[in-house]
Amino acid sequence: MCGRFVITSPPSALRQIFGYLEQPNFPPRHNIAPTQPVPVVIVENGIRHFRLMRWGLLPAWVKDPGTFTLLINARSETALEKPAFRNAIRRRRCLIPADGYYEWQGPAKPRRPYFIHRRDGQPIGLAGLAETWVGPNGEELDTVAIVTAPASADLGVLHHRVPVTIASDDFARWLDCSDDSAAGVMALLTAPAEGEFAWHEISTRVNHVANDDAQLILPITAEQRAAEPPKPAKQASPRKVAAASEDDGQGSLF
Repeated sequence: MCGRFVITSPPSALRQIFGYLEQPNFPPRHNIAPTQPVPVVIVENGIRHFRLMRWGLLPAWVKDPGTFTLLINARSETALEKPAFRNAIRRRRCLIPADGYYEWQGPAKPRRPYFIHRRDGQPIGLAGLAETWVGPNGEELDTVAIVTAPASADLGVLHHRVPVTIASDDFARWLDCSDDSAAGVMALLTAPAEGEFAWHEISTRVNHVANDDAQLILPITAEQRAAEPPKPAKQASPRKVAAASEDDGQGSLF
């Protein structure tokens, strides 16, 4: 599962790791949410490029984006079968640079947030699927979804699904869509190995998208947790997000 993530590495470091041509300069982001523009690495004409895409995939066959369910995640097990993803996984695989992501755990409300990151502190490449939607007036919108897989035993204590992370040695293999097939990359769509990732509990300030600062990823102390305000009354969301009963869990936010 992946409903929020973080990018804190310097742009120059990410460019070196992911090997794209452009030299973008962007600030650190500590609370990236669906519908926002996110950095994406994709291969075009054999060259890696940096692109900004909207997080929330919009298939090319959608007529009215305003009524279409927001697809922020794609299940690895069914991506080849789902009409929304089967073309993208064959032809438009991409990477989303990140330094970690958030997950919410526990049956009680409010559920407690955790920051999850590589144990060695290195950036990660989230497996993504991209699609360009073309409107009736010729307008184009580049969109992306993050691929998820069943969680390994350790990360499973937080959530039963995790975003797929592609190892740097497999970047080229994942990004190469020249054969118009996903047969050679399906084995990459697994959870991280046990022990590869670490996590800690953080403040519920992360629940509010407007909060975007370095304090969000710091471990919360018992005193800070006790001082947190109670959860406000839930307000209706203005945008429909796919839930398990609607799209096989492909777009569930939390």
